[in-house]
Amino acid sequence: MNVRVWDVPTRLFHWLLVVLIVLQYATAEFHVLDMEWHFRFGYATLALIVFRLLWGVFGSQTSRFSAFVRGPSAVFRHSVSLLSNKAAPSVGHSPLGGWSVLVLLASVLLQAISGLFASDGIDTQGPLADRLTAAAVKTWTRIHDWNQDLLLIIIALHVLAIGLHYLLRKENLLSPMLTGRKAVETAPLRFAGWTRALIATAVAVAAVAAFVIWATR
Repeated sequence: MNVRVWDVPTRLFHWLLVVLIVLQYATAEFHVLDMEWHFRFGYATLALIVFRLLWGVFGSQTSRFSAFVRGPSAVFRHSVSLLSNKAAPSVGHSPLGGWSVLVLLASVLLQAISGLFASDGIDTQGPLADRLTAAAVKTWTRIHDWNQDLLLIIIALHVLAIGLHYLLRKENLLSPMLTGRKAVETAPLRFAGWTRALIATAVAVAAVAAFVIWATR
């Protein structure tokens, strides 16, 4: 059965996050654009994360954290079944994949927050850096630098997992995030409407916009 498993808001979040991470890395490491754009991309990323947290509670069935965050025993059983090549295709995120999503979201959120307080010690600093002591700014800068490397590792593992699923299990995890559909047997899924998605987006954008105005005044 080729059924719809991912809604449009979830897929848009996924690909917008990919684009924003690439742009932030390009502006910071290769100076493709002015660093002011790095901060703008960071604010947009923060709004995306806030949206995803809201959507993880009020969104469609497969997008809710309650649908894919499982306990250690479920993750262990799923991992064992993967190693024995007996794991059935998951409708949404698998128990192991669900935790990888949480780790990725946490790392991106930490990167966005730490950037608010970080400084290169020369001419670029986060909007809240001048509200902290020099020692605190140094600590947050180290966290920002360290977490960047961690985030790159998490992304690499994420891409590797997608590749291994395709090569070893003949399971395409990329196509469903593009089309929203997956060849899997499942009971009818519940999807949230566009009104709820627009409300979540408005709340996320408004919250981050209010924060930016307060932080930069």
